[in-house]
Amino acid sequence: MPNSHPFPSSPLARYLLQIADDQLVMGHRNSEWTGLGPILEEDIAFSSVAQDQVGHALAFYEYLQAECGADDPDQTAFNRPENQMLCNGLVEQPIGDYAFSLVRHWCYDHAVRLRYESLSGIENKTLQSIAVKLQGEVKYHTFHADTWMKSLLQGSEESRLRMISAIKEVWPLALGVFESWVGEENLSTEMGPNGQAWYPGEAALRLQWQEQAFQSLQAWGVDVDQWALSKLEPVLGGRQGFHTEHLAPLLEEMTAVFRLDPQAEW
Repeated sequence: MPNSHPFPSSPLARYLLQIADDQLVMGHRNSEWTGLGPILEEDIAFSSVAQDQVGHALAFYEYLQAECGADDPDQTAFNRPENQMLCNGLVEQPIGDYAFSLVRHWCYDHAVRLRYESLSGIENKTLQSIAVKLQGEVKYHTFHADTWMKSLLQGSEESRLRMISAIKEVWPLALGVFESWVGEENLSTEMGPNGQAWYPGEAALRLQWQEQAFQSLQAWGVDVDQWALSKLEPVLGGRQGFHTEHLAPLLEEMTAVFRLDPQAEW
């Protein structure tokens, strides 16, 4: 049976559930590159990133069970209807071609990096420890993404044009990662051990992410004004339970074995 607790029970619980849902779905999408990468190195890289992301989701689901009244992680991850998932539209998209998945990987993991950096400033020692540990893993994700983004944007004319096309496709979805949600204003007033608010809010995170992304793109030869990236409108809805048409079939695939016996112990 689905969780009978009133959950999420607080703004913090909701925020952590959003992060966990993002990581779970993104991990499953990235795992689809196993055996399909353009070179063996990328098979291994995307598989490794995917494994980390599912592990990160588990860390937050376990915290939510221990501290916030959630069901056990398997039930929370696999036994909720689509409209109770809080993941964003970016992670829901099929893998597409390598350019699309690479740009999504770059946009998404830099957003996660910012979230973990802010979460590491929380007063809660358990969450602080989780954020610091996972932040170390995300460092390698962003290094991988930066390396390939730079290489392909500064490679051949074909690779550059294909990457720019992917950037324009991904950008509105990436902006939706920072969709505002009910309760974030309460979370943004919580103080960390340094006496400052640890969570700046989605608008501030989006601004910080976009400024850093534009700096990198311009350094790699992309004229962000020419491609009007700053004028693209975000794709919203996921944080409110309204998802793209891609999530339902993905959930069916993700939960197929679990649904054979939801109460089974493996």
